[in-house]
Amino acid sequence: QDEQEEDGEEEESERSEGHLEGVLDEDTAAEGLHTFGRSALGTEYVYLHLSLPGRELRDISILSGYIHLQKMELSSNKINDLSCISHMPYLVELNASKNELTTYFNFKAPKNLKQKPLQQNGKRRENVKKKNIKPKIYLVINEIEEIRGLEECHSLTQLGLSHNRLTAIRGLQNLPIRILNLSFNQIEKVDGLKSLKTLQRVDLSNNKINSLQGLEEHDLLEVINLEDNQVAELSELKWIGDLPLLRVLNLLKNPLQEKDNYRLLAIFMLLQVTELDLKKVSVEEKVSKHN
Repeated sequence: QDEQEEDGEEEESERSEGHLEGVLDEDTAAEGLHTFGRSALGTEYVYLHLSLPGRELRDISILSGYIHLQKMELSSNKINDLSCISHMPYLVELNASKNELTTYFNFKAPKNLKQKPLQQNGKRRENVKKKNIKPKIYLVINEIEEIRGLEECHSLTQLGLSHNRLTAIRGLQNLPIRILNLSFNQIEKVDGLKSLKTLQRVDLSNNKINSLQGLEEHDLLEVINLEDNQVAELSELKWIGDLPLLRVLNLLKNPLQEKDNYRLLAIFMLLQVTELDLKKVSVEEKVSKHN
């Protein structure tokens, strides 16, 4: 019996040695596959989603063969290379937060992220209209120092890059991003957003920003979070005074809050705002700003 147990332990040891640490294999990939449905072309039934968070994965190159995947959840691993997704033309949602990434696309972007949501005549493309595709990328808590390689993601609507090492906003030109989260970085200036004409919500909290210049002329912008930055002058509010849809502004933990009558002056300068610093603008404050 002891010999049998020893033999079993040896076999198990051999099997474990056969699997390189952190390298995704077919058996593990199979554990994460779910949502069985029609392929994007409707010609066969396949698994559409993959979820493998917290598996200590480093190498996911095997996923190059999983061409039908549309959503992937790979957070809390040790991944530093996402090149396999260039082989996934139908991918529309990726969460690779809490990994060891230093960059994103340095290769061909998936087709569904490249597909422009609108044709020149203003009619929405058929495949986007039918499936209401809203491509999303979340790369929170990584080691990304520069935004690059997203230039061809012409249908990307949500991007999360908080808790990285960004020092500037670059590489987002002309993307149809509606929701952008760049909080908890080391960004000093709000530049690089000028061409993001569809931007509705932006989170730049916990950075090193001292001016609101760069947020002007975003006519669809509704929510701005600039908590815990270095904005010191009330005059900076002039840059966002003409945003017609701006309703929510957070400037908590900025030096300008120490100014006398800061709140009432801010409300007077931003007539359209209904919530300032996580507090609704009251009727009394609205009356005060007109007197």
